[in-house]
Amino acid sequence: MSLKINLYKNKNQESRQFGKVYGRVENSKPIGIDELAKHMSEHQTPYSKGVIKGILCDMASCIKELMLQGQPVKLADLAIFKASVVSTPAQSAEKFDLQTNITCVKLLAQSTGIMTRKELTEAGSLELTSMAERIRNGEVELSNEKGKYIITNA
Repeated sequence: MSLKINLYKNKNQESRQFGKVYGRVENSKPIGIDELAKHMSEHQTPYSKGVIKGILCDMASCIKELMLQGQPVKLADLAIFKASVVSTPAQSAEKFDLQTNITCVKLLAQSTGIMTRKELTEAGSLELTSMAERIRNGEVELSNEKGKYIITNA
């Protein structure tokens, strides 16, 4: 199994990289906890899909609860999950207001173990999508409009 890489063109006219072509992973539709539990149950485990699903649901809920208490949660070979905030500046400490200056709480996930960039890069297999191959062969051109392609007469 390989990561499918598609090509895209930088369309930001204000960027120094405008018009340059980059590779991007073409992801399929995300799977949910049901599908993940089913997948995990097919890996020679004595646990049923239902048991695994229950554990995963409880895990997600508990990680959220702990993060919102300021407690990072490390799942070895996956990530360290912790809460962070987006904050706008205040003119002074006295003028800082939680309701005004904190605009949202967000999740940070820092990869660990076998999920680090180095490990994933070494373990990964890459392959161009069929559309990327057509672009490289000159059959299709990348347009300056997002998601648009131009068919050539190559």
